Amino acid sequence: MRIDIISKEYPPAVYGGAGVHVAELVRALRDRGDADVRVRCFGADRNEAGTTAYPDLPELAGANAALQTLGVDIQIAQDCQGADIVHSHTWYANMGGHLGGMLAGAPHIVTAHSLEPMRPWKAEQLGGGYRVSSFAERAAYEGAAAVIAVSAGMRQDILRSYPSLDPAKVAVVHNGIDSQLWQPIDDADICRKHGMDPDRPAIIFVGRITRQKGLPYLMRAAALLPKDVQVVLCAGAPDTPAIQAEVEGLLAELRTTRDGVVWIPEMLPRNEVVALLTASTVFACPSVYEPLGIVNLEAMACELPVVATATGGIPEVVVPGETGWLVPIEQVQDGTGTPVDPDRFVNDLAAALTDAVSDRTRAREMGLAGRRRAVEQFSWASIGDKTMEVYRSVLG
Repeated sequence: MRIDIISKEYPPAVYGGAGVHVAELVRALRDRGDADVRVRCFGADRNEAGTTAYPDLPELAGANAALQTLGVDIQIAQDCQGADIVHSHTWYANMGGHLGGMLAGAPHIVTAHSLEPMRPWKAEQLGGGYRVSSFAERAAYEGAAAVIAVSAGMRQDILRSYPSLDPAKVAVVHNGIDSQLWQPIDDADICRKHGMDPDRPAIIFVGRITRQKGLPYLMRAAALLPKDVQVVLCAGAPDTPAIQAEVEGLLAELRTTRDGVVWIPEMLPRNEVVALLTASTVFACPSVYEPLGIVNLEAMACELPVVATATGGIPEVVVPGETGWLVPIEQVQDGTGTPVDPDRFVNDLAAALTDAVSDRTRAREMGLAGRRRAVEQFSWASIGDKTMEVYRSVLG
């Protein structure tokens, strides 16, 4: 069986959970040894057998970013001929998979990592291109032989966003974690290099600066934390100048009231992220939209308890009272995920974080339970097997 996997992100150009998912899924499928797995990704050439990269078309250099994406998709679609399965990830790759599947006469599978109708703020970034990305995603989902949701919560969002889909075509296969790559590393020198004191209690956030990650809510909550608690923000790649300016303003304000506020805007090597996680007391995930949240699994694998919003697929990962805390949220039903009462959400988030750092022995026990859960329930080998089952189901 030849499987063509299409993704914008692929190592070394990985900046989000979808890219992590694709890299690990490809490895798991190749390790099985029963399929020819080919990767078609965006960008510069990769030095990896079975992987082809496609640059932006120079003719579209001045076009809207969404149109540049479709230019890459068309190149990819042409090369899918001969595939038995075409599998795309995120709207960036969906049209490549949709067209490639039609050209090849092969079933197109979509894995849903996020949904354009659930991210209306993308219009801030793409302008009119948001309408193009929404069209591309809808066409791909409605034409797919099967859709894979990374959580049960995500499956509900898919069926709500695209009600014409046959529910029988939407399967749940969770995201996973490589527990060998993500495990505790004690390295005080790395922490100090980035301005973190490994001996002080700390909350840590790792993620992009985008509306769905809820970073401004966390920064407001941080102002309410005990003064001895550090706030470590591994946060970069802002979606827009506006949200970057908002975060920088909140950061400056926070630093006027407390010390130990560490902002690391660049993407760090994994070993340095792991060292920062290991030295922290609790991981904070204030997302208002999160199909599953690989970052929570990464933190759990590093023996860190998690305080996270009870939204999307997060409750399928974080077990309250066992591996962390879930912060309740009532959300505006306009697709933005905005809290109905932002002040209440901030206060509830601050209360959960304060509780988490108040007893470091308990936090440590929850962190150990979190790693056990990550190892036992979210292995990539299992996810590769389940994904292969979806492939076989559409081939008959």
